[in-house]
Amino acid sequence: MTHSVPSPAARRDIPLTGYAAVRAALLERREIALLDVREEDPHAQAHPLFAANLPLARIELDAYAKLPRRDAPIVTLDDGEGLAELAARRLRALGYTNVAVFDGGVEGWRAAGGELFRDVNVPSKAFGELVEAERHTPSLPAEEVRALIDAGADVVIVDARRFDEYQTMTIPGSTSVPGAELALRIAELAPRPDTRVIVNCAGRTRSIIGTQSLINAGIPNPVAALRNGTIGWTLAGFELERGAGRRFPEAGEATRADAAARAHALAGRAGVRRATLAEVDRWRGQQGRTTYFFDVRTPEEYEAGHLPGFRPVPGGQLVQETEMVAPVRGARIVLADSDGVRANMSASWLAQMGWDVHVLDGAGAGEFVASGPWAPPLPQPPAASRIQPETLARWQAAGDDVAVLDFTTSANYRRRHIPGAWFALRSQLSDALKSVPSVARYVLTCGSSQLAQFVVPELQALVDAEVLLLDGGNAAWFAAGLPEEHGETRLASLPIDRYRRPYEGTDNTAAAMQAYLDWEFGLVGQLARDGTHGFRVV
Repeated sequence: MTHSVPSPAARRDIPLTGYAAVRAALLERREIALLDVREEDPHAQAHPLFAANLPLARIELDAYAKLPRRDAPIVTLDDGEGLAELAARRLRALGYTNVAVFDGGVEGWRAAGGELFRDVNVPSKAFGELVEAERHTPSLPAEEVRALIDAGADVVIVDARRFDEYQTMTIPGSTSVPGAELALRIAELAPRPDTRVIVNCAGRTRSIIGTQSLINAGIPNPVAALRNGTIGWTLAGFELERGAGRRFPEAGEATRADAAARAHALAGRAGVRRATLAEVDRWRGQQGRTTYFFDVRTPEEYEAGHLPGFRPVPGGQLVQETEMVAPVRGARIVLADSDGVRANMSASWLAQMGWDVHVLDGAGAGEFVASGPWAPPLPQPPAASRIQPETLARWQAAGDDVAVLDFTTSANYRRRHIPGAWFALRSQLSDALKSVPSVARYVLTCGSSQLAQFVVPELQALVDAEVLLLDGGNAAWFAAGLPEEHGETRLASLPIDRYRRPYEGTDNTAAAMQAYLDWEFGLVGQLARDGTHGFRVV
């Protein structure tokens, strides 16, 4: 595989940094963004604990939201492919002034004595294992939970994952209550204090954190995690329910007040700090400090009305995937909600994970004046000549000399794509072209053409042909009712943009699921060997 690697002379202006400097920043809790700029699958094979995956291909789409301070210390990391150099230059072009490349890549980290971790969202998963080890979070095996269900026992099963994950597969009869919603909603689902509450996820982390959340909040019900989640259920030989649609109920005023008091007390014990609207306004423009502002309510609540400048990230998802939205370790995080429960519960976990986290107090309904979905800040895209889907369809029907390159995710491409389109990764562009016949015209697309528009000048520099952008991308093509194709019909790049989790989907082998559990069991030992985590379990 070939890559465009800058020459030694060209790279002198990009400083190198090493293991000792990055480790010192982590231990001293100084701000640092260690960015693994490879695609997700190679990232998941081996990376440092706090290396956040921000693929080179998506830097323009993600940088301004994930790296809000342009002079924050940033270190790019790869495995020797040359992607870190390219990413550093791309970040500089976007206005980032304090960017370095990690010397030696992943192998350099290992050679210096650094611990390497597999999988994704490892900080939260390792933290969850530490919580269970230190707090002895109660759990029940699948066989015992199944016996309770069969016996008609007074038991409520809640699935702490996102609703779309819950719909894929869940424990029969369970209700979707994503993690941050548990403390707010559980009293409506289990009003009797004797009702047993079972919390599940696909594997272990969200089961553990969800269960311990309810225990930490002091709810009167007996609570336990489903040991090893849907993986444990499947390995026990039980069937999962698919396509379930049971959602949590609304919480009454008395329930909200009680839950808010419990959550506020817990946040205090965890060391969560408080913030005012005036402080939030000041922090927005503060120099020399990175601050993230997150609204941890449901997406529907956010779109109905939210605080200006706050990004929607449901609390359970934030705790599970912190590095995906806040890659600057050592930054300040401010959380907001409209009830005093979800922000405090989420903050209680982030504080234990070593974050400087604040909950916004004093925001009344009058402050939630913005509405609609969140729009990420983006740089000005390069100029591109655009064509309409109908024009491309006519060219294809006439047999014109045209090739379509699709830069959507491999999952989306597999689901459906424009007939004849080639799946390609931007980070592998020159290699991808070797699989695509030379043509007079190339048409670039992705889901909306938002990413594809940044590829236009890069492809134009590699070919003599005309390069065009499909206006509106695949979404516009499908909306026009034009033909579609399914499956991995033309792969110009390997689909390494997505790491296949052993706990997702319904077709994983028992060996893969057991191997994943064994890996999770070993995370506490890896944390001890790594020594940079700064976690503190209350």
